[in-house]
Amino acid sequence: MAQPVSIVVVSRGRPMALAQCLTGLGQLDYPCFEIIVVACPDGQAIVRAHPNVDQIKLVPFDEPNISVARNLGVAQAAGDIVAFIDDDAVPEPLWLQHLTGPFDQSAIAAAGGYVIGRNGISFQWTAREVYPNGASEPLELPISDAPAVLPPAPGRAIKTEGTNMAFRRDILCQIGGFDPGFHFYLDETDLNMRLGRSGYQTAIVPLAQVHHGFAESDRREASRVPKDLTQIGASQRLFLRKHCPAQDQDQAWTKFCEDQRLRLFRFAKQRKLGAARISELLRGLQDGGKEGLCRDIGDLPPIPHSDAGFCPYPGRPKAPRKVLSGRFWQARRLRREATELARTGAIVSMFIFSPTLRYHKVTFTHAGVWEQTGGRFGRSDRTQSLWRYRKFSERVREETARTSLVRGTQ
Repeated sequence: MAQPVSIVVVSRGRPMALAQCLTGLGQLDYPCFEIIVVACPDGQAIVRAHPNVDQIKLVPFDEPNISVARNLGVAQAAGDIVAFIDDDAVPEPLWLQHLTGPFDQSAIAAAGGYVIGRNGISFQWTAREVYPNGASEPLELPISDAPAVLPPAPGRAIKTEGTNMAFRRDILCQIGGFDPGFHFYLDETDLNMRLGRSGYQTAIVPLAQVHHGFAESDRREASRVPKDLTQIGASQRLFLRKHCPAQDQDQAWTKFCEDQRLRLFRFAKQRKLGAARISELLRGLQDGGKEGLCRDIGDLPPIPHSDAGFCPYPGRPKAPRKVLSGRFWQARRLRREATELARTGAIVSMFIFSPTLRYHKVTFTHAGVWEQTGGRFGRSDRTQSLWRYRKFSERVREETARTSLVRGTQ
């Protein structure tokens, strides 16, 4: 039996991204979930204009502190499981089915899925492990689509990504949710470390997938070039104080600052940053580090359970799946047809191929259509061979099969 899930979305300054995220959440094939949006005034306007506004829990909040915002969402959650997704992300339709599956095991406190990057195919993040210095390393999992249940190693934790993770509500509330000292960056990682220290187990779920856009914010440009490193510096210093042995903290901080400097220089080589801007960003990093030395470290009070009842969102449980395909010169007609099918409640995958070697790209359109474009002979999965002859119908079947386990296409 499916467990009731509360989905928390925090949005600040990205109303159009939030609108698209809500479109994606509306396609979830899951029988029992609610949506809680914690948003600034622009985001609130998007929710109030939404056709299902009465079925969304809206929490007004307009401060640059994602931990506080998430805790406000948790306080309104009535589901047994609380899931999180960023406002610049869109889930695959079977996301919740896969993400919540491991919670059938009572020892599981948290679950995290895989995050797909901007081309809509390659993974941004998969399984990772985090260390007391805040650094993370990839985890080698068996080659399988099955969830991997991972007990915490001494002094380390299994990392969940903030844009694709879920927790048992009772445990999350009991340990105080997210530490408000982490305004941005390492907020979920601190939670992972606290869960690991308490002995809770985490499941990594490869088929629980979301697409993450890295939308522009007040901290970074759409190109991922940082606008400010102050809060990153503050969070890193706070994380080291909480989790890193005292004798190792200064060395870990120096290493972190050097890594950030090298990251900025890589942007400079791409002609995206100049010397003056790099100096300004590094000063902000140091200022943030000083601020992080002064932030409170203490026990977090439990988050009280919500008096608000569960507010089920309609979603699209058992919605029909439709697959459209055609050549690039048929794109206009196909997009019109796909938009109409999505409007009537179908989950639509559309494949538009050209007779080329172009790499493939998947986008989730504002109309709610999963659109994949590229060359009939080009790569989708970047591990494929550079060129392989395929008939058009064969390529459509291949790409439909590639998405079937996360989208439910046949």
